[in-house]
This record gives sequence, structure tokens and C-alpha cells, in this order.
Amino acid sequence: MGIIVALIVFGIIVTVHEFGHFICAKLSGIRVLEFSIGMGPKIIQKQFGETKYSLRALPVGGYCAMEGEDSDTEDARGFRKAKLWKRMTVLAAGPFMNFVLGFLMLIVMVCMMDKVPTNKISGFSGVRNEDGSVTYYASSYDPENGLKHGDIIKKIDGTRVFSMLDINYIFEMKSSGEDGTRSVEIIRDGKKMKFDHIKFHDAYPGGNGDEIDFGLERKSKNPVTVIKGSGDIFMSMSHIIGLSLKQLATGKVEKEEVSGPVGVVSEINEATKEAEDEKETAFTLVYLAALISINVGLFNLLPIPGLDGGRLLFCFIELIRRKPVKPEHEGYVHLVGMIILFGIMIFATYNDIIKIITGHK
Repeated sequence: MGIIVALIVFGIIVTVHEFGHFICAKLSGIRVLEFSIGMGPKIIQKQFGETKYSLRALPVGGYCAMEGEDSDTEDARGFRKAKLWKRMTVLAAGPFMNFVLGFLMLIVMVCMMDKVPTNKISGFSGVRNEDGSVTYYASSYDPENGLKHGDIIKKIDGTRVFSMLDINYIFEMKSSGEDGTRSVEIIRDGKKMKFDHIKFHDAYPGGNGDEIDFGLERKSKNPVTVIKGSGDIFMSMSHIIGLSLKQLATGKVEKEEVSGPVGVVSEINEATKEAEDEKETAFTLVYLAALISINVGLFNLLPIPGLDGGRLLFCFIELIRRKPVKPEHEGYVHLVGMIILFGIMIFATYNDIIKIITGHK
């Protein structure tokens, strides 16, 4: 059941992406030859008007095939016959719809919370001693030389903080300095301040170093706080995904860590199985759906041949040159890009299958 739910989630994300291309192409007067969900052999195909609608066997993608997209055409409604701004709108519409879906999922997620999280410090963790005093697990609890209640965290070790997700990512992925301290930039009473030697400790005695020893303010839910909180989490997810893509591009990610659609489905399945009740299951699914949707949107905007970003790059080249690149030349570039992307997908799928067989994550 978890795998079925995961496939449905993945299918919705792909459908929304391709629908963005489809609806903008239709509104722009571009002829759409086929709208397909999935890749590979056809399961079902129906034609309505000039467009074929297909459901294909492999739920790892989809496409919106337009007349004259990769070749010259005499059809006045061909993709390359449309005005440049219309073509750019059609190409950007897919990722945009992923961002819209991701943001809507985050609104649902925040509405499921008791209160809306912020990045404003509301207190420091501590333990009550036998004599009644409280020992704080943060040498940073120093109103003169460190953080204090009411500070809004903006950066830690130079990394932008939009929400608690960023703080968790920084503490998990970035080690502290040699002396165990971090630099923290905050806003206090409307003024920016920076502290270079803030030391954080475990929130609990005997902790493993993963806990953060300060609390963050949570606000009551209303339309303003929900939208603001959802926007902050959206920015955090986009930021973290961007950092991960940068690590991938610079070779800082081990090849064993590369994962594809099979890994995504497996991760969703495992997350739903680990949830303690239906509410936690729903919360986890919404969180992962938002994360994946934003990820798909950002990845497709990368200037890689074969992706929406690669096609947009050629549009920008046309904008600068005042004339388009020859369609056959652009088509060859995208073909090479697609071959490389499919090679990466095959490798990632192999990695995913090995992890499932061996039981490693």
C-alpha cells in the first residue's frame, strides 16, 4: 500500500509539471501532439481533438510533445513559430507549477501543526538541578556576548536560515569550528548583529550532539502566520535542495548516495511505514510531496540540455543573438543531454535497487 501511495504521489507531481507546459502551450496557440504521463510502452492512449493523451508503463516522468519542438516545421502553430516570450513561458510553466504545488502542500502541512514555527529564539534548554537551580546547555546564553531571548536567527556559519529546517541541516551537515564554536548572525531589536564564538551543547545530558539547545517561538495559526510560515519552509527547502545540487555538481556527493525515482518511492514507502498513526502518515506524505515537487521544479530549471532549463538557455541565447539557433543543432544538443540524463537515471536506479536488496539506505 505504501508503494502504491508513493507512486500516486510521484504521478501527481509529474502530472502537475507536464500540465503546466500543456495548458500554457494551449493558451499560446501552440499545437500539442501528445500529453503523456509516464514513459515507455503505452498502457492507454486516447485522442481528443488534435492531441493524444497517454498513460505509459514507467512512472518516472512524462512529456508534453509539441509540434516543431526540436525540428523546423511549416505548421504556423509549431513551437518554434511562436513568439519568444510565449516559448519561454511554456518552458517555465512546468517548474512553476511544481513550485505552486509544493507551496500548497506546505500550507496543508503547516495547517496540520499545532502552531506555526519561526526562527525566533524563545528560550534555551536546560535541566533543573537538585537544589532547584537550572543549568543551561548553552554557553551562548549570555545577553552581553551571545544569543538571548527574542533574537531572530538569520545565518549560522554563513549559511542563510529561513526556518528550523535550515538550522537542522546546518547542525547535521556542517561541523563546527576547531574550538567547537559557530558564527551566528541575528536580528535584535531591528539591528543586525554577529557573534563569532557561539558554542552549542546537547539539549539533554548524555545527548549525541544532534539536539539543539535552544527553543524557537511558535505562533498561533491564522491566514497570515500560516502563509508566512509556509513561505519560510518553502525557502528553506529550496535553499537546502540548491545546496545539495551544488554538492552533486562539484562531486562532493558519493556515487552511492545518488538516488532516482525508485529510491524516492522506496523512501516514501519507508516513511509511511514508520509513522505511528494516520495523522503522522498524512503529515509525512505531505512533507515529502512538497519536498519532491520543489526538487523537481528546481532540477528542471538547471541549464542542462534536455531539461526545461537547457531549452530556456537556448531561448536566452536567441534573445541575445536576435536570431534562433538552428533547430537541428539545438536538437542534437538536447539529444545528447537526454542520453546522459537517462544514463544517470539508470545508474541511480541501479543504486536504488542495490540499497533495497542489501537493506542499506
